[in-house]
Amino acid sequence: MKKKFSTGDYLKFIVPSIIGILLFMVPFKYEGETTIVVALLASKLTGAIKDILPTILLILVTFTGVTTVIYKLFKPSFIEKNEFFKGVFNVNTFWTLTRAVGVVLCFLVYFKVGPEWIWGEDTGGLILNDLMLTLFSMFIFAGFLLPFLTDFGLLEFIGALFTPIMRPVFGLPGRSSIDCIASWVGDGTIGVALTNKQYEEGYYTAKEACVISTAFSAVSITFCLVILSQVGLAPLFGKYYLTVVLSGIVAAIILPKIPPLSKKSDSYYTGEKRDIGENAPEGFTNAQWGTYLAVKKAEESGSVKNLIVNGTHTVLDMWMGVMPVIMAFGTIALIVAETTPLFKWLGVPFIPILKLFRIPYAVEASQTMIVGFADMFLPSVIGASIPSEMTRFVIAAVSVTQLVYLSEVGAVILGSKIPINFKDLFIIFLERTLITLPIISLVAHIIF
Repeated sequence: MKKKFSTGDYLKFIVPSIIGILLFMVPFKYEGETTIVVALLASKLTGAIKDILPTILLILVTFTGVTTVIYKLFKPSFIEKNEFFKGVFNVNTFWTLTRAVGVVLCFLVYFKVGPEWIWGEDTGGLILNDLMLTLFSMFIFAGFLLPFLTDFGLLEFIGALFTPIMRPVFGLPGRSSIDCIASWVGDGTIGVALTNKQYEEGYYTAKEACVISTAFSAVSITFCLVILSQVGLAPLFGKYYLTVVLSGIVAAIILPKIPPLSKKSDSYYTGEKRDIGENAPEGFTNAQWGTYLAVKKAEESGSVKNLIVNGTHTVLDMWMGVMPVIMAFGTIALIVAETTPLFKWLGVPFIPILKLFRIPYAVEASQTMIVGFADMFLPSVIGASIPSEMTRFVIAAVSVTQLVYLSEVGAVILGSKIPINFKDLFIIFLERTLITLPIISLVAHIIF
């Protein structure tokens, strides 16, 4: 039966949702750069406290690592009795060691102790003094402002509208389309944070959370432009971005149907499904049903105090859960990429594949195919000197569609509650490369 809602009920859904869209999804020009409100706020905060941020991060990473080890050894009662802190510090031995490694590397980089290949500006220095500064601020604004997207009915409304598309095509709930849009116009880490929050609250199964975070937490439009400019092809942005979207959609259709994603469990983090019933019942159109669900959700949304408490928990969880992991994995991955030929060796099997697709300078291009696992920017840096525009186009497009790189999105996934391990991540990275490379190569031949 259709319930009558008052104007105030509708406004409680509409106003916060519009604020959420404006904050996370509407790109605009600022000082010649395309950005979104959340990213702009984060960059302003980072700029304002840039001088003290590395020190704050050192304290944060050290506190997390040391407290995790103390909890592992002694199980102090003040953590045992606090559900939130127990959730943060009660991790298995692998993650305890990872956090400990993060602490050691953080000290070496901060104080520039040991060989330069650990703390240099292309390795540990890049992680601590650049990437983590941005993420620190981004997590603050994402943590406190994400509720505008998640808590006032927008996901319910979009979910009901998109279920007829998302379920048959990708096997996902309609609400996951919001994660995708937030990533595309904002930042992949925002998409992962949103997915992790929805998974922890019981809206996604383990499998759905894994699929969304590795197939839909896409690269922002802004970063795509940066990559394309790096390889000297900025005027081709329209064709380039369409190529990225096309190959990304194909990968998102295929990946959930093959291991490791196909093997992931359909269980819920909370043990039970938060069923919001996105399929419209008889007598409702999808839009009417979405509106009904959205207004109901907005009615149930918590007080301002709850939003602040939950926001604080989200920010602390992301800071303590993710920062030491990024410090560890990001730094080690960049050290391997910069100081060893490992990624060149791993790229050798791609030489015949690139030759098969008739990509010029196949040997040089092969080096960029795996190095993107360490950091998404590295392939375009290495490939920028290749004379062929077609090859540079392919490198720039593949590096973006590979998606799960360790210096940011990959490390954020590994540090989240989403059940993906390092091995899964590397296999998914390879699968994304092998699926998107033929499509990108075909389009490159049409353009060039």
